Amino acid sequence: MVRLVRESFAVVEPHTDRVAAHFYATLFAIAPATREMFPVNMEVQRSRLLRALVHVVQMVDRPDDLIPFLRQLGRDHRKFGVVASHYEAVGMALLAGVKQYAGAAWTDEVERAWAEAYTIMARAMLEAASADENPAWWPATVVERQRLTHDLAIVRVLPDYNLPYHPGQYVSVETPRRPRLWRYLTPATAPREDGLLEFHVRSVERGWVSRSIVAHAEPGDKWRIGPPMGRIRVDRSAGRDVLMVAGGTGIAPMRAIIDHLAKWGENPRVQLFFGGRVRADLYDLENLAALAASNPWLTVVPVLESDTTGAGSVANAERGTLAEVITRYGAWDNHDVLVSGSPAMVRSTVSRMLVAGTPLERITYDPFTVD
Repeated sequence: MVRLVRESFAVVEPHTDRVAAHFYATLFAIAPATREMFPVNMEVQRSRLLRALVHVVQMVDRPDDLIPFLRQLGRDHRKFGVVASHYEAVGMALLAGVKQYAGAAWTDEVERAWAEAYTIMARAMLEAASADENPAWWPATVVERQRLTHDLAIVRVLPDYNLPYHPGQYVSVETPRRPRLWRYLTPATAPREDGLLEFHVRSVERGWVSRSIVAHAEPGDKWRIGPPMGRIRVDRSAGRDVLMVAGGTGIAPMRAIIDHLAKWGENPRVQLFFGGRVRADLYDLENLAALAASNPWLTVVPVLESDTTGAGSVANAERGTLAEVITRYGAWDNHDVLVSGSPAMVRSTVSRMLVAGTPLERITYDPFTVD
């Protein structure tokens, strides 16, 4: 099954935009009620489907990683009003989309492999959704928007009741100005007694939700927040030191974990490489330096791609991309490695570390990071 799914997906991968369009057209034809679950503009949603498919195909022979990921997706999809009957329609539409562009690679054997793979996926998601006793989403109110630059803001949000998340996890949010367009954000602080969440939001090109939040979020806005997801976390009992690699607002999960670890006097040693193209991308560097000054187990290393001077300089900054700088230090094979940032940054960093000899099982990152 694994071989057949991967080989056939490799054939359709160059046509994934058209596969996604065919999938949604088929889904809305056979189950018209599902159209109401999606935004008017489907561009973002199509890209999410492609990322999810690629991620699942990459993990299809790693059930210990894939099944927890699917269970998280199943719990998360409750916020859309997804019920068991929708899964059959989705499966039919998915196989129809892949078949349409697989050409001669689509055989009866390949169809059975895809049907088996989808059954495994759907079963894991359904079981998790059925067993989840938490709300499908949490109502929350914006209490502050602090705009740092034209494209970056810190937004603080207070849920009506506490959101049970682990430091490092991310959540999906829906805002009143972009209904049915959910965007993934990561709390930048550990869970607090008052329940307040802090999000670091950078507007991205064609990012309908992120641009709206940065420019227009106001105190009093009512958000909806989906269930926590993600694998990035630190196991204090593992006995291994930790390497954190963060680019731009990818610092948020690392900040939450460091905030959590600071509750203890003894921790594994943590080396955090915080990178960006220019000085403005290292917007949280002063706060991180203060944390390192009061927590001897933490070391913060700034990384800049551009060789800036004067107002754009950073003392003791490494030069180069995060991928280049990290691998100068070796394979980090005795560390647990956490990576967060843009998809391109995560791909290049993980790929280069694997070539340098870092064991794959030591590297943790989450697949959904942008609109």
